[in-house]
Amino acid sequence: MAAPRDIIVLGGGHNALVAAFYLAKKGHQPLILERRHLIGGAAVTEEFHPGFKCSTVAHAGGPPLAQIVQDLQLARHGLQKLESPVRLFAPNPDGRALTLFTDPQRSAEDIKKFSAKDAANYVDFHHSLARIAGIAAQLMELTPPVIEKPSKEDLWKFLKVGRKVRGLGKKEMMRLIRWGPMAAADFVAEFFETDLLRAAVAARGIYGAALGPWSAGSTLLLLLRAAADPYPVGNSAYPRGGMGALTAAMAAAAKEAGVEIRTNAEVTQILVKDGKVTGVLLAGGEQISAKAVVSGADPQRTLLGLLDPVHLPPSFVVKMRNYRASGTAAKLNIALDALPNFAALKNSSAADAAASLAGRIHIGPGIDYLERAFDHSKYGEFSTAPYLDISIPTIQDNTLAPAGKHVMSIYMQFAPYQLKSGNWQQNRDALRDTVIQTVSQYAPDFAQKILAVQTLTPADLESTYGLTGGHPFHGELALDQIFTMRPLLGWARYATPVKHLYLCGNGTHPGNGVTGASGHNAAREIAKHLR
Repeated sequence: MAAPRDIIVLGGGHNALVAAFYLAKKGHQPLILERRHLIGGAAVTEEFHPGFKCSTVAHAGGPPLAQIVQDLQLARHGLQKLESPVRLFAPNPDGRALTLFTDPQRSAEDIKKFSAKDAANYVDFHHSLARIAGIAAQLMELTPPVIEKPSKEDLWKFLKVGRKVRGLGKKEMMRLIRWGPMAAADFVAEFFETDLLRAAVAARGIYGAALGPWSAGSTLLLLLRAAADPYPVGNSAYPRGGMGALTAAMAAAAKEAGVEIRTNAEVTQILVKDGKVTGVLLAGGEQISAKAVVSGADPQRTLLGLLDPVHLPPSFVVKMRNYRASGTAAKLNIALDALPNFAALKNSSAADAAASLAGRIHIGPGIDYLERAFDHSKYGEFSTAPYLDISIPTIQDNTLAPAGKHVMSIYMQFAPYQLKSGNWQQNRDALRDTVIQTVSQYAPDFAQKILAVQTLTPADLESTYGLTGGHPFHGELALDQIFTMRPLLGWARYATPVKHLYLCGNGTHPGNGVTGASGHNAAREIAKHLR
């Protein structure tokens, strides 16, 4: 039996690191236990081919909440942000392409190639989304209230948000009320007539979700993403050195604050006595007692796997088993001998072509294309014409590959965790070939420039990275699994039915990727409980 600890944090993902940092600042002494050999969870940089490194799972940087970047002093701990003025490059099968920039006016100029009306509307859309995203950003940092009996603090915070909503004006208020439940396809159709532009914007509402653009509530997910980054097509920034550099900086800040971190320390059981957590059991048989346990793992892995469900109310167990966390995404990391030549850039110089590809690349040329890609997953099949979100970080970051070589990071949808026929081991190569063929339709020389491919199926995301169901966000971000219902109605305030057992991962509010908001909010509530 190891010496008793104050707080044990399970997992070394970004939310766990953020939560541990803030708890240490409150005078606690957290111990982080990470089962893998490196810290970072799904935000890691790993070598997948000799000399080639990549952000293995998450390849877009959230971005982290500005408050977290400031409080943890991440720049002082080595974090360098690389950001291209190009946010998104979206090639079309007809050989044209849409390029969207951080500057909305510059985006509008490019959109004019497709539609003058859309160019004018884009600037209005950009500013309207930014205003509404400001409201959503405030909600991200709130602890969801207890619906039956909200506290005075809850009511006061919602009153402040309500004042912000009223400040939007009647037109924007009505938009906010209407937009949330809408399908993203309907949402973008209110602004744009160009199918490629509609798809490029709507894709943000289905990223990482079991949703198509015609699914109700997909606009709400788009707005949730906009709370972290208000630009219409999302973030184009990433850390020098890959996503692992972000979590390495977080780990350095946490250690400086007094957090202890152990790797290769797999927790197999959360120990409970008389309804209260007492510690954890490690794979090697070591027991560590603690006053509190904070889990950065997903809710199902924590509450139905590491915890014996006998310690939970039967009704809670039933609801947790019905919590939807079956992933629909795969990831490919590719070592390239050189940059592929996209047909839409054939008249561009090498420097201009590289600049166009330095942000994110969107493969999904229309709303119906995205919907058909989703249709496959509903029937246990992976998409034969998938939606792809692609990054080539080596255009800006020469630390990830040998000189003149590149890495390509491809996020693929839709690839359901449960296949109708066979398993993922049997379908791995077919998935890889489908993705390569899809990219080759836009960059004909792509396949011949490939040196190596790492294919991560949903089964790999579960077994290697601990994501139950292979779900990158620890559970569906759907209308019935967000805010006061994340993970379950009545249990959205980071506590669990077991006393002093808490959740801090993406399976809690707001659960919005690599922002750190869940860890930040959880630490605030946990500190109150323990005080």
